[in-house]
Amino acid sequence: MASAVIRLIRRPAAVLLVATSCRHVQQLSHHMLPGGSVCSKPARELTRLLPRASPYQMWSRSFASENGDLVDAVVPFMGESITDGTLATFLKKPGDRVEVDEPIAQIETDKVTIDVNSPEAGIIQKFVAKEGDTVTPGTKVAVISKSHPSDTHVAPSDDKVVKDGQPPSPPTGATQPTPPTEKIDKQVLKEEGSTKGKPKVPSAATPPKTSPSEPQLPPKERERRVPMPRLRKRVATRLKDSQNTFAMLTTFNEVDMTNLMKLRSDYKDAFVEKHGVKLGLMSGFVKAAVSGLQNQPIINAVIDGDDIIHRDYVDISIAVGTPKGLVVPVIRNADRLNFAGIEKEINNLAKKANNGTISIDEMAGGTFTISNGGVYGSLLSTPIINPPQSAILGMHSIVSRPMVVDGNIVPRPMMYIALTYDHRLIDGREAVFFLRCIKDVVEDPRRLLLDL
Repeated sequence: MASAVIRLIRRPAAVLLVATSCRHVQQLSHHMLPGGSVCSKPARELTRLLPRASPYQMWSRSFASENGDLVDAVVPFMGESITDGTLATFLKKPGDRVEVDEPIAQIETDKVTIDVNSPEAGIIQKFVAKEGDTVTPGTKVAVISKSHPSDTHVAPSDDKVVKDGQPPSPPTGATQPTPPTEKIDKQVLKEEGSTKGKPKVPSAATPPKTSPSEPQLPPKERERRVPMPRLRKRVATRLKDSQNTFAMLTTFNEVDMTNLMKLRSDYKDAFVEKHGVKLGLMSGFVKAAVSGLQNQPIINAVIDGDDIIHRDYVDISIAVGTPKGLVVPVIRNADRLNFAGIEKEINNLAKKANNGTISIDEMAGGTFTISNGGVYGSLLSTPIINPPQSAILGMHSIVSRPMVVDGNIVPRPMMYIALTYDHRLIDGREAVFFLRCIKDVVEDPRRLLLDL
């Protein structure tokens, strides 16, 4: 008995037990000492042998993992082509209540932003990762406690300890001596008078005067250095790779928007009433692009090594600018959709892109891209090809300009359009014919009905 107690006292965790009673140590020694029998019961059953006032009872309540109260929130699967991401921000704080599948953090990847959801309802106990960390699927981000906050053991407040250790306040009736203000004022005046006769010494903090030839650089405290988001780095890499790979050439034309704008104005109310979506200009350009790709199928092809891949389907990518960067969702099988189907798909993809809920599958693929810089007021630009495509159409702002119509100068709403193409695959002849087809269909939408 004595030797068992001595061996038990050598264990730091057993000091509390010995301080309570040697009888309890005797009852628990066969569970803890070497050479004793192995107990398969959880530790919470062993504590029932101790008195209720035992400090070990209070200490054992904090081990919530033994009864499955703690669960881990981990990074989900992010896609086949995405291996890691950056922990951008936490949407919750430790101590906040969360429900099942409620987002608690966001992961930025090269393509999309992915939410880390809570696996169970409970309280966020702590965050394991930090903002800015590079994480992979399965990485633990946070620990969630399923139990109520009142069930967990809370250490005594530091304020209470400080309050107990404060010296007693002086009696209410005691008065504190007033400061001798008159003596202080006289002393200050005396010191000021003595310093008047002394010459002023230039301050050491004064910056030295620079010669006129030295450049005046802005101070560093007026600059901010922040890490580049992963989406922005991915966009920068793809655009630079596009410039280094493709032999890009841009051709331009101008389009009279009178008939397409009149078509939208005449049927916009009936269109909304029947289809539940507004009739915009993008659907007209998508239909025109489909017609042009069918007339010039080489625009829809792509170079793959020493081969040319001809694609017999038309998936139109629409460039969408979001607060986090540029994304390019894809309208699948655009050649099979009517105006209403295209407008619905554009609105759906644009909402997901701006909300950050767009998936990788909705941005994968695409055979041709349309970029509408006109919504930002761009008059003319040379868009960059979105690899692995071979061409991109750039739309611009609509400006009223004087045009010659039937020998008369009249104002017309005009738009410049640009086609950037890979000159390794596409000759200038095909590029100009394609852009001319876009112009003809937009200026006279009736050509779509006659398949011209």
